[in-house]
Amino acid sequence: MSERGDTATRILDIAQELAQTRGYNAFSYADISEHVGIRTASIHYYFPSKSDLGRALIRRYQRTADQALAQIDRTTEDPREKLRRYSEIFSGMMLHGERMCLGGILAADILTLPTEIRDEVRAFFGLNERWLSGVLDEGREAGLLQFTGSPEVEARLLVASLEGALLVARSYGDVERYRELADKLLADREAPMT
Repeated sequence: MSERGDTATRILDIAQELAQTRGYNAFSYADISEHVGIRTASIHYYFPSKSDLGRALIRRYQRTADQALAQIDRTTEDPREKLRRYSEIFSGMMLHGERMCLGGILAADILTLPTEIRDEVRAFFGLNERWLSGVLDEGREAGLLQFTGSPEVEARLLVASLEGALLVARSYGDVERYRELADKLLADREAPMT
């Protein structure tokens, strides 16, 4: 990777950490500058505005999420296992410096975000909901999962519940609190063995 690419990646890495731990509105280019060791003017060279930075952050995060979901699909066919691995993505964030999901933390700031970032946040949740909907539909068809209503609404419920569980567990600094809730959510969706 070129020096330009390395610097842009370092800026994004620090900005993501700050956003996931503090919130999007609680950090500035000066904070990034301090962590990366470059002048704020240099950050503006890579990302002219914080809106440009925010869009780049959520797009990169969405690509990473898409890759994680594809990896789950490649490594298991069992919809129950897919849901379990999906829920582990959230607990992994908390174990990595008590971070929140970038999508969730941006959603908390949604009313103060520029329109283009709002659109990206919605696209991120759409990606997650579509994938979960497919897993849920597949699981119900196979007799492995049970739930009432449509897979689309159930997917929205799962995303909202896991995001909320992460948020509350973070307030306690207790990843086990998150895991207990996630395990219960998933267990409630498993069809009884016949």
